[in-house]
Amino acid sequence: MTRFTLRRIALPLVAGASLLASQLTLAADTLNFGIISTESSQNQATQWEPFLAEMSDTLGMEVQPFFATDYAAVIQAMRFDKVDLAWYGNKSAMEAVDRAGGEVFAQTVAADGAPGYWSLLITHRDSNLENVEDMLNRADELIFGNGDPNSTSGYLVPGYYIFAKNGVDATTAFKRTMNSSHETNALSVANGQVDVATFNTESMERLEINHPEKAEQIKVIWKSPLIPSDPLVWRKNLPEDLKAELREFFYSYGETEAQREILEPLQWARFDESNNDQLLPIRQLELFKERAQVAKDESLSEEERDRQLAEFDARLEELNQRLEAAEARSDEAPATAMVSQ
Repeated sequence: MTRFTLRRIALPLVAGASLLASQLTLAADTLNFGIISTESSQNQATQWEPFLAEMSDTLGMEVQPFFATDYAAVIQAMRFDKVDLAWYGNKSAMEAVDRAGGEVFAQTVAADGAPGYWSLLITHRDSNLENVEDMLNRADELIFGNGDPNSTSGYLVPGYYIFAKNGVDATTAFKRTMNSSHETNALSVANGQVDVATFNTESMERLEINHPEKAEQIKVIWKSPLIPSDPLVWRKNLPEDLKAELREFFYSYGETEAQREILEPLQWARFDESNNDQLLPIRQLELFKERAQVAKDESLSEEERDRQLAEFDARLEELNQRLEAAEARSDEAPATAMVSQ
């Protein structure tokens, strides 16, 4: 029986039913770590196993990976206290914060020191598609591989910069549209099963390692503005003493050569402190995208459209003020990188 179990048994009943339920979730001394499905769970298990083993040893409790077929399943698992902390993209982290009682507490730092990563639009190297304009002009004859609806680089970012800004609905513009993981999109393009698809630079680096022959078949025709590095999110109702131990583990991890070698397959060097302010640029993008859809909605009367647009503008101004306040509190660039684009 560990110190966490002893503390849980000693909890006073007045702590409340919700807090007690949170503590009992960890009664078996198991911490459930959610991992979003950027590629096959088999590949991800190999990459994550050494890191989670280290985490288990340091915390003195078993850390179990939670894999799912899509991002939404990890978010839902956190909502129902089946996942205690998780690695998300920014868009899925926003959903976890808003809908699953999550809270950002750390941010990954790329092994090469990059402040973030980029969304890509890819096609086969032999394709005569050379840019976004070519793709949109021929959309009705193309098969499009979109990302998971909760993916930042696979869905939200291209959804705004490529489609919303051009007044295009990706679900209807193409001959056929499919939603898949980054790895599936890339392999489908390389194998000629999909004409064009979303992807990202981090996944491209991993593809060049795991499937170099497939990576050679891919051509990039669009690159997005910078996306902030991925956040780590825990359940806000985790015990405070456990949160303190998680902070100590993550904020110091990567200091030794052995730890950096364990992080290498994950393409990270360390973890920095972070909070929910990291998601402000993503909230802006989501609102920009929704505003663009309302602006071109011909079913609305002019009065109703103006009313809704004014509401969007007010919400965007509020986000701008929050972002300015966040900038004043920190000199770190990742949280503001995308907004300046």
